[in-house]
Amino acid sequence: MKRLLLTYVLLTAVTLLSAQSIEEIVKNFAIANKFDKISGYQTIKITGKATMMGMEMPIVLYMKNPNKLRSVATIGGQEMIQVFDGEKGWVINPMTGSRTPVELGQEEISQMMRSSVFQNYLDNYLRNNMLKLEGTENVNGRPVFKIKATIEGGNVIRFFIDRNNYQLVKTVADVKQGGVPVSLESFFTDYTETNGFILPMTTTTSVAGMEFVYKYTDVKVNEPMDDSIFRLK
Repeated sequence: MKRLLLTYVLLTAVTLLSAQSIEEIVKNFAIANKFDKISGYQTIKITGKATMMGMEMPIVLYMKNPNKLRSVATIGGQEMIQVFDGEKGWVINPMTGSRTPVELGQEEISQMMRSSVFQNYLDNYLRNNMLKLEGTENVNGRPVFKIKATIEGGNVIRFFIDRNNYQLVKTVADVKQGGVPVSLESFFTDYTETNGFILPMTTTTSVAGMEFVYKYTDVKVNEPMDDSIFRLK
C-alpha cells in the first residue's frame, strides 16, 4: 500500500511538472534570474575574455537601462566595437581594414541585444506570441523544458530551461548572418549571483566548426555611463 501511494505521489508530481504552461515557465525564469532586481539598476559593466582557437580576446560590455549597449573586443591590439543607442546600431570592425563605422541591420541589432542583461528576451517573445513549448528532454543529464521561439525574419531559437532551477542551460539558434544561414549552439555554465542577480559566468558557443568560450570575470553596477559611449558617429 505504501509503495502504491508513493508511486501515485511521484506520478502526480511528474504530471504537474509536465503540465506547466509556457506562461508559468517564463514567469519562473524571470524570478529565478532576478529580472526584478536587474530592472532597478541604471547601468551594468561586464568584463571578461573570449577564447577562440587558442587566441584570447579581452571583452567589455557596457549596458544602460533599458536598451543601450556597447561591446568592445580587443583583437590583436585593435578594438572591434559594436554599439546600440536605443534606436540605431553601428560597428567598427578593424578586420575589414576600415575604421569607418558601419550601420547595423535590424537582425544584427536583435542578435546583439540578446546579450543585454536588461532584456528578458523570453518574456518579450511571449508577449509577441513567438513561443511554443516543445516538451521536455535532458541536456547533459539535466531535465529541461524545450522552448521554440520563431523570431524576426523567420529565424528560430530553441531555449533549454532547467526544470528544477529555471536557469538557461542551452540555446540553439538557426539564424542568418550576412544573409547566410548559420546554426549557433551555446551552453551556459558557472552561474553566480553577482551584485544581486544571477549570471552565467561561462558561455561556450559553437558555430561552423569553431568554438568560442566567453568567461566573465568582473561585474559592476550603476557606474556612470554617458550616452555618448553608445554612439560611434
